[in-house]
Amino acid sequence: MSPPPWEALVLVATYLDPKTLTIASCVSKSWLSSMSSDHVWKPVLTTHFPSLATLSSAVSYRRLFAMGHAAAARRNQKPPKPSLSLEDLVFAVSVSTRDGVVASGVRAGETLRVEAAGVCRFGVGCEGGVLKEGEEEVRVTWNVVLKGWGGVLTMVESEGKVRLVGGGEGWFWQELPAQGCCSGAVASAMVGDLRVGMCEEKDGGVRVEEVTVGILRVVDWRYVSVEDGLRYFQHFLLTNHST
Repeated sequence: MSPPPWEALVLVATYLDPKTLTIASCVSKSWLSSMSSDHVWKPVLTTHFPSLATLSSAVSYRRLFAMGHAAAARRNQKPPKPSLSLEDLVFAVSVSTRDGVVASGVRAGETLRVEAAGVCRFGVGCEGGVLKEGEEEVRVTWNVVLKGWGGVLTMVESEGKVRLVGGGEGWFWQELPAQGCCSGAVASAMVGDLRVGMCEEKDGGVRVEEVTVGILRVVDWRYVSVEDGLRYFQHFLLTNHST
């Protein structure tokens, strides 16, 4: 049988999806020519990548679609698993007033409690004295230390007034720098989150019971996953970007 005329191929091609078009173009040179025409690929490109379809370029619409598809695949590609693990880290927190350190805590990564949802949010127990109830100017810090003192990353270093009351909680947060060459000037859309939990003493006064730390996304104010948190720590602790 003689092959169908190119007009018929082009007519059929307009009903095919991009994957089928690509496969069909491998049948022969005439099919490649018919299945690669701008008449066929322009509506496909407009549907999937409308911004690329507006470009005035010598590149064919088929080529523009391939470039757009490759870019989308790269964007949706899952990042590699972090080489850093919680066992490689030590969390150190402190709560201070004008009179000095009120409470501090250190917790090794292997003992960090991971939430059931697997989010980057951990509790660090603190030891400290009893404070009087009332509003107080407080300074809080959260440092992540690479075991063996291979690096130190300051996640939160903030000051603010806290209402010292049993059963209450003081919340502090600090915008985190982005990962990359311009990390000092560009925000990452994430914040270091630090919450000071307080309990009431029987003899009066308030004690800092536990400090909870984590990384929040600014977009939806949800905690990032443990893996995403480890990737962030890894960038600053395992490269020359330690702060």
